[in-house]
Amino acid sequence: MPFSFLSHLSCTRCAKTYDTSRLLNVCSESGCDGSLYAEYELPNLKRDETAGRDRTIWRWHELMPARREEDIVSLGEGGTPLLHAARLGARLGMWNLWIKEEAGNPTGSFKARGLGAAVTMAKALGATKVALPTAGNAGGAAAAYAAKAGLECHVFMPADTPKVFRIECEAYGAKVTLVDGLIDDCGRIVAERKDAEGWFDVSTLKEPYRVEGKKTMGYELAEQMGWTLPEVVVYPTGGGTGLIGMWKAFDEMEKLGWIGPARPRMVSVQAEGCAPIPVAFAEGKDFSVRFENAHTYASGLRVPKAYADYLILKILRESKGEALAVSDDEMRRGVVEMASSEGLFPAPEGGAAWIAVEKLLAAGKLDRSERIVIFDTGTGFKYVE
Repeated sequence: MPFSFLSHLSCTRCAKTYDTSRLLNVCSESGCDGSLYAEYELPNLKRDETAGRDRTIWRWHELMPARREEDIVSLGEGGTPLLHAARLGARLGMWNLWIKEEAGNPTGSFKARGLGAAVTMAKALGATKVALPTAGNAGGAAAAYAAKAGLECHVFMPADTPKVFRIECEAYGAKVTLVDGLIDDCGRIVAERKDAEGWFDVSTLKEPYRVEGKKTMGYELAEQMGWTLPEVVVYPTGGGTGLIGMWKAFDEMEKLGWIGPARPRMVSVQAEGCAPIPVAFAEGKDFSVRFENAHTYASGLRVPKAYADYLILKILRESKGEALAVSDDEMRRGVVEMASSEGLFPAPEGGAAWIAVEKLLAAGKLDRSERIVIFDTGTGFKYVE
């Protein structure tokens, strides 16, 4: 059996296909620029065949893009716990509240999943330098995996990003450039310079493989719930790679016969100071408008316009989900409540997800008996300053 059943890449907008033998960013069709998906000739793989493997994202290697085991660049990412949040849920009379705790990943966040896969494929396909814009955690993950792979890494981050993120990237050997602006301003610099500098751009959903690493959250979630899915997934959303990746995983698992057709309602949570997805969702639009004067202390949520916003909005509507925003003060309260109730010190993004549950319940959009999973995407220790 092949190590990977990767078949081709397909554009998520125009459906044009590409082979997988070279480095690619987005669709090259004129006027398209759509994000590319990795597609697989799904194997006759039984779900219990993966049970005894190491608990990393690569335990699902038949459904991951690396062609050979020796190509994998790994720091042990994935295999994070799904924790029953009994004391937190009791605050609202909810007895089936769960937290997918991503802070235990290498570099302290779920970004390790996506960048582990992206750097693996960048090196395998011949890249020697990678570059990306970051709000914080993605830069640290990219720098760490590039160090492991022996690649040069260039990170561009807003100048007001918490200092610990810059220190982390530099410790891993990355070249960090601070930019007076937001993450999309950083992204423009990468796009403008990448060809001349020989960088491969590993920006969110501007290359095909970060979403493959993130989709493993969906595989783990199904396995940890006995090969069923929860009724609701509450996901703090910046670029949205994890939400998109999990939806892709659900589709793959159904085709494999591992789960049935039922899907969770997907909930996208953003900050009131940077809420392009909730605004576009409420207005019934297929694309968001750049959110001007974006501000929030949750660095991962300060994304004025996600590159693949059209995929996020499509998934929210297909799943009969929701999009909502919470304030920074509410996030801070959420962090304290999660920490004091469950012994977890979440990033503000995780605090935002808990507050979203509270808001949705008050609005009559959740049932107390439903299985609800909130994602804590990273550690709160990086925000202590």
